[in-house]
Amino acid sequence: MVHRSLLRAVLPAFAFVSVVFTLAGQLSAANDPMDWPAWRGPHQDGTSREIGLIDRFDPRGGPQSNVLWKSEAAAGISTPIAFNGRVMTIVRDSPGTIRDAEKVICLDAETGEVVWENIYNVFLSDLPAERVGWSNLCGDPSTNRVYALGACCLLQCIDAETGETQWARSLSEEFGMLSTYGGRTNTPVLFENLVIISGVTTGWDETARPAHRFYAFDRFNGQLVWVTGTRPLPEDTTYSTPVIRNIDGQPVLIAGSGDGSLYAMQPRTGKILWSVPLSRRGINTSPAVDDSGHIYAGHGEENPRGTAMGAIVRIDAHLKGENADETGAPGAEPLERWRTEELMVGKSSPLLVRDRLYVVEDSSRLHVLDVVTGQQIGEPMKLGTAMRGSLLYADGKIFACTSSGVFHILRPSDSGVESLFKVRLPRGHEVGGSPIVSHGRLYLPTTGGLFCLGNASIQPQLAGEDSPEAPNRHEQPEGPVKDLAIATLRLVPAEALIRPGDPMKFQLTAFNAAGQPLAELPADLHVEVSGGGSIDNELNFTADASSGHQAATVTVSAGGQTAASRLRIIPPLPWSFDFSDGEVPVTWIGARYRHEIKKVDGKFAMVKITTIPKGTRSQTWFGPTDLHDYTVTADMMAQSGPNKLPDMGLIAQRYTLDLMGESQQLQIRTWTAQLRMAQSISLAWQPGVWYTLKFQASTVDGTSVLRGKVWPRDEPEPEVWMLTATDPSPNLQGSPGLFGNATNAEITIDHVRVESNE
Repeated sequence: MVHRSLLRAVLPAFAFVSVVFTLAGQLSAANDPMDWPAWRGPHQDGTSREIGLIDRFDPRGGPQSNVLWKSEAAAGISTPIAFNGRVMTIVRDSPGTIRDAEKVICLDAETGEVVWENIYNVFLSDLPAERVGWSNLCGDPSTNRVYALGACCLLQCIDAETGETQWARSLSEEFGMLSTYGGRTNTPVLFENLVIISGVTTGWDETARPAHRFYAFDRFNGQLVWVTGTRPLPEDTTYSTPVIRNIDGQPVLIAGSGDGSLYAMQPRTGKILWSVPLSRRGINTSPAVDDSGHIYAGHGEENPRGTAMGAIVRIDAHLKGENADETGAPGAEPLERWRTEELMVGKSSPLLVRDRLYVVEDSSRLHVLDVVTGQQIGEPMKLGTAMRGSLLYADGKIFACTSSGVFHILRPSDSGVESLFKVRLPRGHEVGGSPIVSHGRLYLPTTGGLFCLGNASIQPQLAGEDSPEAPNRHEQPEGPVKDLAIATLRLVPAEALIRPGDPMKFQLTAFNAAGQPLAELPADLHVEVSGGGSIDNELNFTADASSGHQAATVTVSAGGQTAASRLRIIPPLPWSFDFSDGEVPVTWIGARYRHEIKKVDGKFAMVKITTIPKGTRSQTWFGPTDLHDYTVTADMMAQSGPNKLPDMGLIAQRYTLDLMGESQQLQIRTWTAQLRMAQSISLAWQPGVWYTLKFQASTVDGTSVLRGKVWPRDEPEPEVWMLTATDPSPNLQGSPGLFGNATNAEITIDHVRVESNE
C-alpha cells in the first residue's frame, strides 16, 4: 500500500482542536518489552533484556547464515524501529528520477515484505540526496502510530497500521526550521501526550534570531503545546536525540544543543532546569543517564577551555541539594565530575552498562571507561575506519557496525572487551544507522539493504531484571504531587495561525516546581490580549476582523506566574506589502533578523543584508501552508558594487523561482541540492536595476505547473511566460515566500503581492 503525503487535507492550517490534556503517566507503560519503538530502544539507552540472540552471521547468505530476510527496499542510513509485529524506517524513494523523494516504509517483521509506504517530497531544502533518511522514527505501540521528521522538516504522525498521515506540521514554513546541506535532521521523542522535536529555527518577531529550539506538539492533533529556545546564534544544527529520565522523582528531558551545551528541561512545560557547556560547537550525540542521576555525554569538537578536541563528560544531575525541600524543587546546580578530553566522540552515542561506559570515537576506536573516575579500562579496540551508528547491548553482548560495514559482536571482560565475532559486509553496504533487537531478531540497517538476523528455531526470551545479561537499570518512579504551589503555567496552543474573525479556545494548565500538573487553577486568573483580538475569562479568543497581517499575544497570569501564546492573524488572499510603515512584516517567518527596512529612492523598501552571520542564504514565508494555486509577484534589485551578483527569487507552493546572479539564469526548482525537477533559461540581468519577478503555481490534472517571468520594472509586463516547468510528483500546497542569497550583495525588495489564480 502506497500513500503520498502532502495532500491538501493533511495540513489544515486554520483548523484547531480543543483538547483538555490528561497527564496521568506515560501511555506506553504497558508496551511489549521486546518492542523497539524508538531510536535507542524502549528505555532510550541502546540496551535490551533479550537473550538467546545470534552470535554470528554470514551476510552473503546460505543455510547457516542466520539471515532470516533482507529487504533492499528498506536500505538506508536511518535506524529502524520495531513494534506490533512490524519494522519501520525512513529511506529514499525512486532515487535519481524525477520522482526522487523520501518515504517511511513499513515491513512485516516475520517476512520482510512491504506492508505500506508513505512517500513525501523533499522541498525547499539544501540537503543532498545522500543524506535523505538521516532522521529516525519514533513509534507509539499503545496507539499504533509512528512519528517522522522528514529531510525538509516535515513532521508527520502516521497510522502504523495503514500508513496514512494523521496530521503534519511543516516546521520550515511554520517555524523557520533549517534544512541544511549537512543534513542534520533530529529525531522525535514521545512523552505522555507530547511528541518533542528540535532544530535550529528562525521564526517571527522575538524568535526571528536563529536558535536551537525544542517544540512539543500534542501527538494526537499536532497542536503546539510549548516551545523553548536555547542561546541564540548557535554554531551548528545538530542531531542529538533527547533522553527523558526520572531524576530525583521528576521527569527530566536531557539533550545536546547547537550552542554546545547540554540542557535539562521539564518535558511537560519546556522549562529549562539547567545547562552545562560541553563544547564550543553543536552536540550531535545523545547522553546516557544512570539510575543515580549521573549523565554521560560526548562530543567531537573543541572544549569550552583550551584547544583539546573532543571529550566524554560525567555530570551530576541531581536536582535536589542541601537546600532542596521535599517537593522536589531544584536545590543544586549540576556539577561536572570528570572530563576525559581528546576522545572524539562526535557521532556515536555512549553506551552505559552498569559501572562501565562504552564510547566509540569517530575514527571507530572503542574505549571502555570507569563511570566513577573516567579512567580507561584496558586498551582501546580499533573497530574499523569510521563510526556513525551507536552500540547495542543485549544478551550480555555488544553489537557494533562501522560506517564501512565491519560488523562486530563483543563481550565485556575484566580488561575491557573481547571479540566474539567479526565479519565484513559486502561492497555497497555502508552503515549510518545502529543495530536494534526485537523479539529475538537483530536488525542491521545498511545502504545495501536491511538485514533481519536471527534463528527461527530459538524462542525469544527476556532475562530477569537482575540477571548478568540485563543492563541492570532501575529507574526511579515519579514522586506523588505534594507541592500545590504554582511554579509554571502552560497555555495551549503556544503558537498558532488563524484568520481574522476566527475564534480559538485556549487551555491552561498549572504545574508545580517539579513539573507536575495541578488539578486546580487559583481564583486570581487574569487574561489580556496585546494586538489584534479579544479574549474572555473562559479563554475564548476571537481575532480582529481586519484585512491586514497582524500579530496578537495572549497572556494569562495566575498564582504569581504568567504564560503567553503568540498568534499570527493572516487574512485570505489577496495580499499586498509595500513596507511603507517602515517595518518588516511581523508575521513573516524568517524575515526580521535577515532583513532591514531602508530608504531607497526616497521610499521605504525591505533589504536582505549581507552582514548577518550564517543567514545570507535563506528563505522567508508569508502565511499558511495549505495555500495552493496562486501567483507571487515582487520587485527586486541587486545592489551595485564590485562583488558578484546575488541570487534572488520567489517561493510558491514549495517551488522556487530563482534569478541567479553568477550563472545569469532563471530557474524553477523544488529541491536545491538534487534538482529532481528543474527548468532553467539563460537570462542576462544587471545590478542597480529594478526587476519585477512573477511566479505562478497551479495544479492541473494532478501535476504541478510552474510559470515564471522577469522584466525591468519600468517596462510593460511581457504577455508570455518566460519559463514553464511541470512536476508529475507535485507539491500540492505550501506557503508563499521569498528566496535570497545575499552573500555577494544586498537584495532590495518592494511591492510584494500574492493573489489567487482563480
